[in-house]
Amino acid sequence: MRDMKIGDFLERLAAREPAPGGGATAALHAAQAAALLGMVARYSTGDRYAGHAATVAAVTAETDALRERALGLAAEDAAAFTAVTEAYKLPKGEERSAAIAAALAGAAEPPARVAETAARLVELCETLLPIGNPNVVTDVAAAAEAARAALTTARVNVEVNMGGIKDEPVLDGLRARLAGVDDAVARAERVTAAVREDLAR
Repeated sequence: MRDMKIGDFLERLAAREPAPGGGATAALHAAQAAALLGMVARYSTGDRYAGHAATVAAVTAETDALRERALGLAAEDAAAFTAVTEAYKLPKGEERSAAIAAALAGAAEPPARVAETAARLVELCETLLPIGNPNVVTDVAAAAEAARAALTTARVNVEVNMGGIKDEPVLDGLRARLAGVDDAVARAERVTAAVREDLAR
């Protein structure tokens, strides 16, 4: 998916095929959030921002890394969901049930990692908002909204897989990884609210 044109990706997304789907879009939301923050950071350099140069440089480097991570997770999600569909094609029996459970646990992993990535991106929105170039402050809000979409979309894609997982330790681990989603969503909304309040002045 990394090298696909946007139109081609959307055509695949709209097709009657199991992947790519919601999990891949969650990862792409996160990738867009990371890219937007990278842009804001790159516009926040020079003498005017010298006092925050180290922070801006760190944000630039981390958002570039998170963008790459999110793109990788989009591909991983599509592959993991394909494994689920293949498991369901097996003949009924214990082997099929075990394969489905394992595939569902595997399919829950990429969106869980997307949620973790998006939560970190919200933190970086909070870091950049007060020190970034005010001419591109709306892009911090756009990044927060993209991260929020990644969080909520990733969560529901983890939850749909959890329904077929019977291993309680695995379920407990996934629940723990989703526990901070509501807080991260609220923080993203506060970033956007702060930007809108500033625009209204």
